[in-house]
Parts: sequence; C-alpha cells; structure tokens
Amino acid sequence: MSDFSRKDELLTAAECAARIGLTVRALRVYERHGLLAPRRTEKGWRLYGAVEIARLHEILALKQLGLSLARIAQLLEDRANDLDRALAMQEMSLLAMKRATERGLALVAVARNRLAAGEALSVTELVNLAKETQMTEPLFDAIAQRRYEQARPRKAVPIDPALLGRYVGHYKSDFGVVWDVTRREDKLFFKNPGWPVATEALPESDHQFFFSRWPTQVSFHLPPDGPVDRFTLHHGGFESLAYRIDAAEAEKEAAILASRIKNKTPNPGSEQILRRTIASLQSGDVDFGQFIESLSSHLKWALPAILEEFSVKGALREIAFRGVGKMGGDVYDVKFDNENTEWRIGLAPDGKIRFLFWRSMP
Repeated sequence: MSDFSRKDELLTAAECAARIGLTVRALRVYERHGLLAPRRTEKGWRLYGAVEIARLHEILALKQLGLSLARIAQLLEDRANDLDRALAMQEMSLLAMKRATERGLALVAVARNRLAAGEALSVTELVNLAKETQMTEPLFDAIAQRRYEQARPRKAVPIDPALLGRYVGHYKSDFGVVWDVTRREDKLFFKNPGWPVATEALPESDHQFFFSRWPTQVSFHLPPDGPVDRFTLHHGGFESLAYRIDAAEAEKEAAILASRIKNKTPNPGSEQILRRTIASLQSGDVDFGQFIESLSSHLKWALPAILEEFSVKGALREIAFRGVGKMGGDVYDVKFDNENTEWRIGLAPDGKIRFLFWRSMP
C-alpha cells in the first residue's frame, strides 16, 4: 500500500488496476454494482485516489470472505469507508489461516511421533487427521462473513415504544443461560447471571437490537400469531437461540444456581471432564466435538499456541474443586509441575463444554 501513501495522488483506471493486480474490467464491474464511484476528469476519465482505493480494499477483503457483489453492496450501502475494520477482518482471517496450518502441522507431528514409537493409528484417528489437515475448505467461510456483518457500525433507529412490551420476559438459551429482558421507560435491557448490571439494547429495527459496547445483536422472532417465543443472539460469527420461559421456571433456575454457588456444588462429572480435556490439550489429540461450536472453533484456531503453552507446564499433579462461578461454571485449582493455575469450566444441558478458561496463579 506504500504506492498510495500520498493522499493527493490520483491514478487512472489502468494505473490503479495494474498496481493492485486487477483488471480495468473488474473496476468497471464494481462501479456498475454501485461499490465504487471514481472521480471524473472534464473529459470523463476515471480517477482513483486514497478514498476510492480504501473502498476498493474493503471490497476485495469482503470478496475474500466469500461474499457476493450484491451482498457487499448491501453491507457498504450509504456507509463511509471503514478501512480499519476491513483490515482487522483480513488480519483475523490471515491469522486463522496461519493457525490452521500450524494446527495441521502439530497434528501431523503427533501422528508421526506415535508411528515412530510403533503405535498404530485407528480408523477414527486417521479420519480425524484427514479432516483436520485437509486444505481444500474455503478459507473465508460463513463464520467469517457473519463476524464481519456483526462487527459493522450500527445506528439506533426510533421505534414505537409500545412494541417493547412484547419482548419483556425470561429466556433460556440452548446452553442453559437464563436471560432477563426488562423495559425501563422506552428502553429495553438485557441481563444474564454473569453481567453485574442490566445492559441497554438499542433498536435497529422493530425487532432487532444491538449492544453499543460489544459487536453483539439480538433478533426477536415474530410468529404470525401469538407472543414472541424466542430470540437469536448474534456474536463472534455465531448464532444461538434463547427460548421464552415463564417466571416460575426462571426463578427455579436462579434458585438452583444460587444453591450451587452457596453450597459449592459442582456439575456432575465436571472434574472427570476437566481431566480429560487437560490431557487432550497436553497431547494435542483434542476431541473438538465435546465443545459447543463457538468454543470448538476458537480452540481449533488457538491450538498451536495452546500446545506450546502446555509444553512448559509439566505434568498434571493435582486438581481441587474450589466453588461455582456466577455463570454456573465450576472453579478448580489445577497444579502442574511448573505452574499453578485456576480453571473455570461450564457445561451446557447436553453435556458439552460451553466455556473453558484458565489462568496462572501465584
């Protein structure tokens, strides 16, 4: 991009295409779709400056995510250039490619070491190895597309305050998290057990809301008849459903969580699950199916760094249950030969791990 460092430099269509590695025809196609609006000379020649090239970079970044030109036009319509956001998404995608390559190399190394030690790989292990190391999948998939869409700037729009009442109530997510949706005057607020205070959600349509503090949105489902029965939470490139529950069930869920926290009651089997998970992170032979989709995706991306981190922790020495966190996760003190750590593990109703955190301790 150093060729375009001078903000007052203007390039012809041919110069712009040549420097970036496109064709003039491609520039014309983007213009016909309303994606680019180059400046014109008195004779009608198209000119491209810093503003146009920044927009072009956004277009190319979104194309790499796999979006169609029509979809790109929708995303960019009536919006100023946001080159930093496009670059951030490109950086994230390139890092994902790097992590995927490193993960594949790590898995291959583990398999080769086992073969060198005279061990045989089972059919299941071979299938998993082929699945995790094959390089034919598109790099920029639906997750990356949704992540870009969720991260775009949003503006609140006025809606009829009378509509807010239909959204008020309690909802329980697929992962067991209970949400309280309340109304204060003409504003809608959300809260779950992990949030210290309720957070306002701003309207972007009569049934879609967003949080100004995070790239997170909520879409309520409007059935043709009857009350609103669920909403979709959009965050991190993923979507999850939360279904309406009555006040009695919400109170029951809150009482169960409060009792677990007060009496320090772990989820059944959580220590065994944690032991298996730690062992798999130490060996690199991770069953990603034991995690919810978003956590599985993150761990796949971060696995090379995790393997490097665990290589210096040493052998597992001791696991001791300490209590229950506000989100219902079990808290454990975990001692390795070379490090003391704290772990938090949360389980979904189906037994999958919905969150997993660890940190070093003195």
